[in-house]
Amino acid sequence: MSDEKNPTTRKDKRMPTVHVYMMAGRSQDQKESLIRKVTDAITESIDAPEANVRVIISEIPKSDYGIAGTTGEKLGR
Repeated sequence: MSDEKNPTTRKDKRMPTVHVYMMAGRSQDQKESLIRKVTDAITESIDAPEANVRVIISEIPKSDYGIAGTTGEKLGR
């Protein structure tokens, strides 16, 4: 059976990617904590190897982030 069709080896080739969009303003420590916890959640929930997990954080400027029809900047977020 080829590696692609063998579920025990195919599992190790999975590369889940999580993309987090959030308003700008978090510290580097907060972002690193988020990356750690998201990685842990993925490895625990779908049994993906930690080395294969990718987490991308996209920070949106407060002036470009809308909440209930108002920018985050105007809301003082």
